[in-house]
Amino acid sequence: MLYIGRNGCGILACTFLLFFAITITRSADEPTTTIKYNVVQAWAAKLGGELWHLGDFITRRKEVEESFKQAQVVSKNGQKIVEEMAKDLKYMMDAKVSAVKRIMDTAENTAISFDEEPVNQSFQYYNAKQMIEPGEIITTPIPMIDEDPADITTPIPPKEIVLTKKRHFFNEAVNTTVSSVHVPTNVYDRATEVIKAIKWSEALDSIFYNNYIGDPTLTWQYFGSSSGFLRQFPATKWEQDPVDLYDCRLRSWYIEAANSPKDMLILVDSSGSMTGQRKDIAKHVVSNILDTLGPNDYVNIFTFAEEVSEVVPCFHDTLVQANMGNIRELKLGMDNIETNEIANVSAALTRAFDLLEQFRETRNGARCNQAIMLVSDGVPYSFDEVFEQFNWKELPFIPVRVFTYLIGREVADVKEIKEMACKNQGYYVHLSTMAEVREEVLNYIPVIARPLVLNKREHPVVWSEIYADVEDPKMTDWLWEIKERAEQKERFIDYRKNRVLFYSPEEQHRRMIMKQRMNQDPYSNTQKYNFMTTVSVPVFDRRENANITEDILMNEAYWVTITRETRVANILGVAGADVPIAEIKKYLKPHLLGVNGYAFIVTNNGYILTHPDFRPVFQDILKPAYNTVDMIEVELTDDDQGPREFNNMLLNMRESIINQSTGAKWIRVKYHFDEMKRVSRTKRQYYWTPIKNTPFTLVVTYPETYGVNRLQIRTEDEIHRIHAKGSNVASFFSGNNWKIHPDWVYCKYLNEHPNETFATPELELKHFLERMKLGGWKWPSNRTPPPPEHAMFSNLTGKLPEKDYYYCDRGLMQALVYDARVTEWFSKNASGSGNKDEKGNEFKQRFGITVSFLATHSGLTRWQEYATGADESKQAEPDFSEMHNRAIDEVWYKRAVELYYSNRNRGRSAGTGAAGEENGGKDDGDRFSFVYSVPFDAGNRNDTLVTASHAIFHTDGTREAPVAVVGFQFHHSALYTLFKNITSQCGHGDPGCEKTCFTGDYQCYVIDNNGFVVISEQLQETGAFFGEVKPAFMQRLLDDGVFRNVTVYDYQAVCFMSKGSFNLAAILQTPGRLLWTILTNTLSYLVWLVMHLFLSLVHAYDEMYDAAAYDAVPELGDLDDPTLNRYKEPEFTKVLINRTRPEPCDHVITLYELNMDVDPLIYTKEAHQCERPYVVLPIPSSNLLLLVLDTLCPLPTHVPQLSTWPVEHDYNASLACHKARSDPLPRRRPLTCINKHANESVIELCGRGSVSRYSIVLLFTSLLLVASTNQDVLRILRL
Repeated sequence: MLYIGRNGCGILACTFLLFFAITITRSADEPTTTIKYNVVQAWAAKLGGELWHLGDFITRRKEVEESFKQAQVVSKNGQKIVEEMAKDLKYMMDAKVSAVKRIMDTAENTAISFDEEPVNQSFQYYNAKQMIEPGEIITTPIPMIDEDPADITTPIPPKEIVLTKKRHFFNEAVNTTVSSVHVPTNVYDRATEVIKAIKWSEALDSIFYNNYIGDPTLTWQYFGSSSGFLRQFPATKWEQDPVDLYDCRLRSWYIEAANSPKDMLILVDSSGSMTGQRKDIAKHVVSNILDTLGPNDYVNIFTFAEEVSEVVPCFHDTLVQANMGNIRELKLGMDNIETNEIANVSAALTRAFDLLEQFRETRNGARCNQAIMLVSDGVPYSFDEVFEQFNWKELPFIPVRVFTYLIGREVADVKEIKEMACKNQGYYVHLSTMAEVREEVLNYIPVIARPLVLNKREHPVVWSEIYADVEDPKMTDWLWEIKERAEQKERFIDYRKNRVLFYSPEEQHRRMIMKQRMNQDPYSNTQKYNFMTTVSVPVFDRRENANITEDILMNEAYWVTITRETRVANILGVAGADVPIAEIKKYLKPHLLGVNGYAFIVTNNGYILTHPDFRPVFQDILKPAYNTVDMIEVELTDDDQGPREFNNMLLNMRESIINQSTGAKWIRVKYHFDEMKRVSRTKRQYYWTPIKNTPFTLVVTYPETYGVNRLQIRTEDEIHRIHAKGSNVASFFSGNNWKIHPDWVYCKYLNEHPNETFATPELELKHFLERMKLGGWKWPSNRTPPPPEHAMFSNLTGKLPEKDYYYCDRGLMQALVYDARVTEWFSKNASGSGNKDEKGNEFKQRFGITVSFLATHSGLTRWQEYATGADESKQAEPDFSEMHNRAIDEVWYKRAVELYYSNRNRGRSAGTGAAGEENGGKDDGDRFSFVYSVPFDAGNRNDTLVTASHAIFHTDGTREAPVAVVGFQFHHSALYTLFKNITSQCGHGDPGCEKTCFTGDYQCYVIDNNGFVVISEQLQETGAFFGEVKPAFMQRLLDDGVFRNVTVYDYQAVCFMSKGSFNLAAILQTPGRLLWTILTNTLSYLVWLVMHLFLSLVHAYDEMYDAAAYDAVPELGDLDDPTLNRYKEPEFTKVLINRTRPEPCDHVITLYELNMDVDPLIYTKEAHQCERPYVVLPIPSSNLLLLVLDTLCPLPTHVPQLSTWPVEHDYNASLACHKARSDPLPRRRPLTCINKHANESVIELCGRGSVSRYSIVLLFTSLLLVASTNQDVLRILRL
């Protein structure tokens, strides 16, 4: 491929230069401005030849090809693969459901038989927050003061427990014989109902333990009580750093099991009487209600005064799916409500009923329960006429439940607002303080669950969406604020140390680039989070009647406590078991799908449960809407449609998948890789089938080009054959220069034996290889033991034989042993002896080769390291084997296979080249290419390594398949030296040549097939995108068809909205509110002043205080203080960061690839005089291009810089609003809906008021909790 292009200089400049050129070179036979094609061609051929011979020798690719010649290539049966995977997953998930149902049965039986006697207050249990290990020092707590100050009780000492770290439980220290109890911060664990349930639920320990023994693949099992506590097995300590926000009743697995799906309209009173604390309480109520909703629910919020309006205007006259994105939008909308005028309750109720009726008749939304949540400080009457019109047409069945929340301490009209709830099968709550909101809000859940409990026969099995273990979604904003505070502090410190350096353009640019990279980096560490799905079932209280205790208000100041028996239908809680996503991935058998093939799972809502492009974390923080990624947002069709203009073929496939059909389809797609810097386009085949008895559908996909075939050994039992010959299979895995894929399951014990723990996957593999030599070896048919009700036990204890607690993937093990046997020679000396040894030493010295490697389709990686003579103590990067041990999942593996096949299909050649000559001069020489790459951040580093890889395909008749990739790494400095030596001379047969890459006449670059600089005369440009280095020339390469751009959309992006914007109307206040603001601000100023007086005294006596560096650095909390207005001066503005809030958004990314579809003849154009010419030639047997630019004319100015950085796509609205305006995507409703029962009308319990009786213990504990999590408070307390 050749291209000689031109770029105009401008008329005046060209006229001058043409006159100058004619004057100087009038007698010359050839214009001096022309780049000599034959010289550039010689450079490219020389460079390509040197690199090819280096790679060919050091990787011994021919020997690798010969090693696999006995294997056969077979066609993949995608439908069979997906059905076998789905069958294995169903078997595993059925076992988890069986375990949870046993917990449910035990809980219901135990609860109904439990003695009603009160629990002794000295009763001890394993409190996850307080239990101690042997030898741990117990701090003496402050004596607790009961409600009666005269009664001082000694706190109950924590129970002692032995904990052991187990890898199976994410390296947590656990005790697998008992469970521990977590009690939320807002729940008093010694309350009568709470401690009673804690005691009877201890009986669950035996079923927890038996479940774990029967199925060692089980992880966390638990029972979440409706009273708030969580009993978790195995027992473990509960971390409270930075703060414990966990409440099991707010987790999706609890909510969805306890309730059938629901449509919910929240009506918030925004009349003038709601101003002040009442509005704050109302916001808190709504926030807690929203926290109880999941993606199978639908919701909206209306505020009402004289008019009724949505808190989010774009959610007009509709209900939106209660996913994390929409919930977040609704919460932000609640921050902007204004209070004024008089409440029109009738209008609000009428509009709510109209909308819910519309959804009920059109069968949109949840198609099950419906509820109105009325939040107000009082209603004038009970509005029976509205309910008669909409809700009482089919009594005793009521389609819409009404829950009422009365806000305020001194309120009237209690009777009316309570009747609204009681007459409509709802619940009434009176709230006067923020502290009681969460507990009271949760009371609506057991009410909606009543038909479920009364039904009794059916316990719906629920599978949750993906979520991050115990992490609270609300932590995202808090953690981001902590990050920004740390950044602000660091900027202040740097500013005080050296103001000149801080304000320098170079430093400001460095900070800007660093922040841009952090904010726009699509990849982040996900290892700190354990992602789960949970299977759960409701646990019912089988009692039909129960004694209840109530506080009855006899008059305005006198309360009476009474106990009476009444009809109940209570839910005891929810039983559940976690299934880690990492465990699910082990069933997806990536070795069967091959390189660039993968499997993923889709939920009934179209969201992905697992997918290789699932990116839930940014900067080590969970994304705001991480678990609502739709499958069409990660499978991107290769077309020219704009963002969120999804292809109909993809939409049709999605609908078939969520409806749990079985099917197959091919689609042309584009996908990004290598940190979202590279892109590829291909045709993929998709196969899907449901995982029965779950809401999930399994999909597998692989490229239709090189992915349709796979390697298969001809002997079905390779291991047995080797043993029969008297050989030792383990001998093929000798030495330390090999690794296996760390995420694949070859052979694994299902439980952790004390004497069988393995530090690495390689040690585990060698253990099983040795075990295979022993007699009685069996290949287990399933990796999940059958549940007890299906198992055939060999004894009466219910235990499976311990030797059967393992699983081996027979096909994968056979392939691995075959690969190890035929490549055993690779780790031996690559040079051999004689001439080869001498040649090898020459290569190593010239190129600074550090390692050569081989990776196979079975996940085996071998390598050989070489001493380079460099200072080993200054090794730049981690060991190759630690960084690159994932075989077919490595970027260099994928790129090598793709390049091989793209070159094969194109059949192009720019001169046969070194590889072509060895192949008999055929035109497919570029099939034998190496892919070269350098790190994107290489820059000026002098320790940069170049990675080169080459794909090995095996042909069997008419079929071929990728079997391995070979490669090597060497020092970039050696490549640069080689490039300089070659391009500094003109080559043979051209004595008139004067211009080279290093005479100042040309600018020369080596760029890869995605436009990234591999070699430049300026070392700092190494690894950079060429469009950022030379935007004008990159644009010419695009215009002339050498490269083409590919637009990729990142639908999982996070953008950062400024917190600085505000509405001036928001600061207008009522006189009372203004007075309160003045008083609180004055008090805050006095506290701040006192604090700084004490800080000044402390600093005065601090001899270690560095005044030059840190004097007058304001604390983070001080930045809002009026005394610091001097920092608002222009010279200080660059120190202050722009405070932001992370929000979901879409990014548009423009990536680039070499155009493989262009006719090579277009690259034979010649340049004209007085125009800036350039030459592009492929470097033979590689993915590289040699680009030579003439420096005759200046570059054009004002050329837009081309970049691969993501750019936010502006929809002129939030992402949630844009989605709401679009047609909703289809979803499949949960199969179970139990929303009514004839006996529910006899249940009288429908609410309770707020009694102002505070526990001093809880109050003091809450103050300590707040103090422990607030550094400013601690600073004041110390003073």
